[in-house]
Amino acid sequence: MVCVLRDTTGRFVSMDPTISSLSTESTTLNKTGHPSCRPILTLSFLVPIITLLGLAGNTIVLWLLGFRMRRKAISVYVLNLSLADSFFLCCHFIDSLMRIMNFYGIYAHKLSKEILGNAAIIPYISGLSILSAISTERCLSVLWPIWYHCHRPRNMSAIICVLIWVLSFLMGILDWFFSGFLGETHHHLWKNVDFIVTAFLIFLFMLLFGSSLALLVRILCGSRRKPLSRLYVTISLTVMVYLICGLPLGLYLFLLYWFGIHLHYPFCHIYQVTVLLSCVNSSANPIIYFLVGSFRHRKKHRSLKMVLKRALEETPEEDEYTDSHVQKPTEISERRC
Repeated sequence: MVCVLRDTTGRFVSMDPTISSLSTESTTLNKTGHPSCRPILTLSFLVPIITLLGLAGNTIVLWLLGFRMRRKAISVYVLNLSLADSFFLCCHFIDSLMRIMNFYGIYAHKLSKEILGNAAIIPYISGLSILSAISTERCLSVLWPIWYHCHRPRNMSAIICVLIWVLSFLMGILDWFFSGFLGETHHHLWKNVDFIVTAFLIFLFMLLFGSSLALLVRILCGSRRKPLSRLYVTISLTVMVYLICGLPLGLYLFLLYWFGIHLHYPFCHIYQVTVLLSCVNSSANPIIYFLVGSFRHRKKHRSLKMVLKRALEETPEEDEYTDSHVQKPTEISERRC
């Protein structure tokens, strides 16, 4: 889906306009008479730097949530979100190295680029799905707290994450199979699979936007205004960063494809910019966790484990330093069940 597209001759070409020019010599015009779209070397060097920093931060989060902290519903989601971000960053780190190699005349096989491009869509789908699940669960817990805590299965977060990963791999593999191997003979099947993936992503975005908006209105404008918790601040910042940095890549890959818009120079560099922004989005989540967790921390010496734990706490800010034996609203609602 993200790597191949039919041109006027029926052949499959890359969704990235800069790839076709990498294999050519120093020509200034392409077949359509427009200037050739060569990759911006600065962006090609920025991507591996950002991805390495993001991989370091997500690795720390994976280590703490996977081996050093007690598992909770929200921590399972954050663990899988960090895993999806790490997968996404790895794909684009390797892809950026290939671009740099091609820029200096070192040949990289075109098939490897297509595999990386299609592989990167799997963590993109799973990351958006997990973020939508987090926002939806928080919205339900605020709007209907008693019903939510009484009817929510204990292992629902783990089950949802497993289903998300299975569905993401299934859609990514099917799309790659029909677009790469059976695209020319079964073009209608490829279009159907691509339509399903696109519709699914649009549904996830609407779910994410709707649940986040409802949660914001309920907390800030409701008759019983709830005090902000660190978890809500963490989720809000994560969603905001995704809308700014992660969403443009999805808009480029799917909307421009379905409308058949071919970007020429100088707008053909939009793909590189959206990839860079998506890498920033995947790298920013660990920074958000540690910033929120360390904000107004009274202790001078704080471990990364404690900071991450505080970033995922549902305790309101004003109640954070009260007696630890005071009952939480969630405990009261659970007793009513």
